[in-house]
Amino acid sequence: MIVTMIVVCEVGFWVLLAAGLGARYLLRMPRLGAGLLLCEPLLEVLLLVVSAIDLKNGAEPSWRHGLAAIYIGYTVGHGHRTVKWLDGHAAHRFGGAPPPAKPPRYGMARARHEGAIWLGTLIAGSVASALLLAAVWYVGDAGDTTKLEASIGGVWRAVGIHGLIALSYSVWPKKAPEGDEGKTPEGDAEKASTLPARDPEHVPDLLVGHPRKDAVSPGGQPPDPRQGPAGPSS
Repeated sequence: MIVTMIVVCEVGFWVLLAAGLGARYLLRMPRLGAGLLLCEPLLEVLLLVVSAIDLKNGAEPSWRHGLAAIYIGYTVGHGHRTVKWLDGHAAHRFGGAPPPAKPPRYGMARARHEGAIWLGTLIAGSVASALLLAAVWYVGDAGDTTKLEASIGGVWRAVGIHGLIALSYSVWPKKAPEGDEGKTPEGDAEKASTLPARDPEHVPDLLVGHPRKDAVSPGGQPPDPRQGPAGPSS
């Protein structure tokens, strides 16, 4: 039953996420969309309640209960990042917002980015461990809790491995290839957003080496259509 509930919560997460973003950007109902997105934590609460009831009814503590705790911890630590990432792309695709900036790829900026992701993993591990310790206390001497305790060790091994990977980006910063030193994902996003398709008349004529016919003259006035490209006729 626990594994089934994990699957139900995962499917429900994506259903609520799609419904919330659809309401916000397609139906133009931001309050409804925000309300649907705020329902996401209820899925984790539901899974926690089901796990507690399962243990209370005499179920033997197993890896399934550990997996439920890890799933809840992961959602707490990284769920907001997933929602934010998808919200940025939905705002660009359906709301007219500029493209979301891509994460940095090189140097200490990449190291800080990886460190921020690891902090999410640290939060996930802390939440999962707290739930597993609570489950061990809840079961007490009435059952075998060795699998729950083993799950705690596995959680912190994963946190440690991810931490070492994140630290490697600070110890050995990834260098940008030659010619890409001055380029940043944020700059690329701004460059991509400076040619809005909604106002094509504001886009300079790049195929012809002179201004558009409706361009403004240096004096602030539109060019006289009676004048040729070489200036006023004599």
